[in-house]
Amino acid sequence: MDEMAPGTLLADDELARTRVRFLTAEPVPAGAVRQTILASWRRSREFRVEADRIDPLYLGDQHPDSPLVRGAEPVLHKLGEQFEGQPISLILTDASGVVLTQQTGDADLARHLERVELVPGFSYGEQSVGTNGIGTALEDGRPTTVFGHEHYAEHLENLACAGVPIHHPISGKKVGAVDLTCWYKDAGGLLVALARSTAEQIRQALLRHSDLREMILFQAYLQTCRRWTGIVLAFNDDIVMMNDRARQLLDPADQSVLLGHATEALAGDRRTPATLALSSGLRVRVLCRRVAGRRESETAGGVLTVKLIEAEEPLAVPTPMLPMYLPGVVGSAPLWLRCGHDLDTGHRHGEWVALEGEPGTGKLTLAKGLHQRHHPAARLLTVDAALGPDWAALLREHAEAPIRTLVIRHADGLAAPAATALAAVLRTLREDAQAPWVVVTLVPEAETEPALAELLKFFPRTVRVPPLRHHVEDLAELVPLVLSKLGYGGRLTCSAAALHLLMRAEWPGNTGQLHQVLRTVAQRRRAGTIRPGDLPAEFHAVTRRPLNRFESIERDAIVRCLEDADGNKVRAAKLLGISRATIYRKIHEYGIVPPAR
Repeated sequence: MDEMAPGTLLADDELARTRVRFLTAEPVPAGAVRQTILASWRRSREFRVEADRIDPLYLGDQHPDSPLVRGAEPVLHKLGEQFEGQPISLILTDASGVVLTQQTGDADLARHLERVELVPGFSYGEQSVGTNGIGTALEDGRPTTVFGHEHYAEHLENLACAGVPIHHPISGKKVGAVDLTCWYKDAGGLLVALARSTAEQIRQALLRHSDLREMILFQAYLQTCRRWTGIVLAFNDDIVMMNDRARQLLDPADQSVLLGHATEALAGDRRTPATLALSSGLRVRVLCRRVAGRRESETAGGVLTVKLIEAEEPLAVPTPMLPMYLPGVVGSAPLWLRCGHDLDTGHRHGEWVALEGEPGTGKLTLAKGLHQRHHPAARLLTVDAALGPDWAALLREHAEAPIRTLVIRHADGLAAPAATALAAVLRTLREDAQAPWVVVTLVPEAETEPALAELLKFFPRTVRVPPLRHHVEDLAELVPLVLSKLGYGGRLTCSAAALHLLMRAEWPGNTGQLHQVLRTVAQRRRAGTIRPGDLPAEFHAVTRRPLNRFESIERDAIVRCLEDADGNKVRAAKLLGISRATIYRKIHEYGIVPPAR
């Protein structure tokens, strides 16, 4: 384990110089700092944490009556009595590093912790204050000590802390951390051992305090594991459990897709098996079973059983999806790559394809890109079914100038007579020796429309195009592409901070909405770098509920005042005429990301 006691650390002045070298982008000599600390410093720099000040994110009261707090309270109270009068602080946080409780046996240490805001309601995650015992333990998922100048922020250099993650005894999910903090000069080698013991006692207490709903779901999960040798997942709003088979075969993206499907199935009371194509390339058959709670009308959660299909041999390790060049198309997220590969497979097999996806997801762009990849010199024809075209004229056009690829957009809007007429035309085209490759685009669930039943028989393969919110990591490639299409290529770029805000958005309008947003931004900034302040106010917040008109105005005002105050919350509060506590509460309530100072 990459830990060492304070007495074996390098001299303080040497460690301080090493930290300064790192912060000034100078090379750090090998062995000058522990690897866990160096890795944390690098993350802190990527998070753009300020090293010369402490300004943790305030998130307010974090469920003081949560199961974690209830289970930990007697353990912490008993230990706190032993620390009475001693310069040591006992801290409990949630899974993101927000301080839930803090008790300190020494008045001087307590005052110092207040000055650095290591108090309830403030986040000590790495993204907030950089390397420290709480955030680094949660980030690494293991017990961690941080001494003196190993802290990223210089205002913590006179402290030593030992943090240990707390895992739920049933689900194994990381639910929080316990941290012991003292003056660096007083730190002893037993600090982390005591923190480990405390975390284990809290874990045991959580088992005793687990609510009936969790226990019922846990029992159902165990019963399913005993009779099913494949993949098993159990879940509710608070916990997710999975067996070793699931961990071995499913990457995080696959797990997310399965849990999303199961959540929808549970909400819609759908009990029939479903076949899914996962982003890793696996095809699976899934069945979600509702687990009743204490009463039949209550729900404790769901249990999902998963079976691999269409595999000629066991798939112990999923094959990574390789990028595929399509002209005019960018993106490397697994779901997006899978979509392109499925479309290409349909083309290679001569199958006509139905592209299904929300408006603005890029269905037409994909079809055009595949055509350009395979037939750059051949004719592509795009027809919008919503405009009521003359379908018979397609045959005449094809006879005069053969169509290599035909894309029929918005086929979901066809009424029964028009769909029947199109089906007759496609039947004739299909019999032609030079039949084009045909793609229709549909919105989700349109395949079940009775009016389209006859038409869709011509399309044996359906490829689902993911919404932008399911592959937001592709924004790093999409934003430059859209700016280039808008005529700003090479003149206008997007900063990392602005891109981060764009990646947090829900994008209900998908890439079509992205075009509109960037067009609006480019009208105000035609060259240079797009900064967070250039984006519309709604991109500075992640709202957990719909806002009324007054709340939207209030949110926008706070965002603009934070911009005017260069991210200084106290100054922004004065500009708004509200208290510091109020602006912290509003920032949390509206999910506002203050600009970096």
